[in-house]
Amino acid sequence: MRKLLVLALVGLVAQLIDGSLGMAYGLTSSTLLLVAGVAPAAASASVHLAEIGTTLAAGVAHWRFGNVDWRVVTRIALPGAVGAFAGATLLSSISTEAAAPWMAGILFTLGAYLLIRFARPLRTDRVGGRLRGRFLGPLGLVAGFVDATGGGGWGPVATPALLVSGRMEPRKVIGSVDTAEFVVAGAASVGFLIGLGAEGFLLPTVAALLIGGLIAAPLAAWLVRIVPAQLLGAAVGGVIVLTNARTLIRSAELDGPTRPALYALLAAGWLAALVLAVRALRRTRRARAEAASASPAATAAAADGPEADVASAGEVPADLAATATPAPR
Repeated sequence: MRKLLVLALVGLVAQLIDGSLGMAYGLTSSTLLLVAGVAPAAASASVHLAEIGTTLAAGVAHWRFGNVDWRVVTRIALPGAVGAFAGATLLSSISTEAAAPWMAGILFTLGAYLLIRFARPLRTDRVGGRLRGRFLGPLGLVAGFVDATGGGGWGPVATPALLVSGRMEPRKVIGSVDTAEFVVAGAASVGFLIGLGAEGFLLPTVAALLIGGLIAAPLAAWLVRIVPAQLLGAAVGGVIVLTNARTLIRSAELDGPTRPALYALLAAGWLAALVLAVRALRRTRRARAEAASASPAATAAAADGPEADVASAGEVPADLAATATPAPR
């Protein structure tokens, strides 16, 4: 019972992170299951089966809060499902001994990517335009394959790519990726069911993760508007790197002073990423505050300009004043 309660808490925390960042539910859950000694294929299968429920709840919540672009969802979900099914089939055919380092390597790489990604300022200044299907299709295919073989990865691959494109609001990127993940999780679960059979799913683990995730999904959809993603992403990336480094170091049979030296190096890198994330967050907030303070001044200056004087004197007809072209700067 204690283990199931811990897993439920893991599912709750993982869904809070995922709903706020658009990533890391599978990474967080799979990492902790691997640390607990669960076989890689069984861990990924159980996480994806639980994700069917959590992503459905998250998608509904994001839809209610207006965080979903359905055009992007439809164009990324189906290729993602194909990639996830292929990845689940591949992972099911690999032995546990061979799959453990492979899965830990993918999770470690994605965790390092999170550290690098969130240690820098997040670009949100190029919103506009439309994302093409020739970009969304391959992105969904790769993200789905990595997600199934690594026990997580849909969000870390898809979310940053859509954010960097600059053509969607961050909250809609997160909401759309979370909503599309419902289809991806379903396809991966079918692949694991075919490859492993029903016994490949740890149903008590699935139930605990699902309960925690369902509780957190509505709250996460609301938190996406206020949570500092910069710090959360760097913190989660460090946890994933350190926990999966344990599996990789053990697989490489590194002993003696090498092991603590590597852990110390990784911990120092995590601390540096957190410091950079804090600085980036402060710079972003400072820039927004300066832009907000400058906007009322610009508005007042425009109101005091020649056009305002003419309009106040009644020299411009109302039908022309409504469409007047501002003077060049």
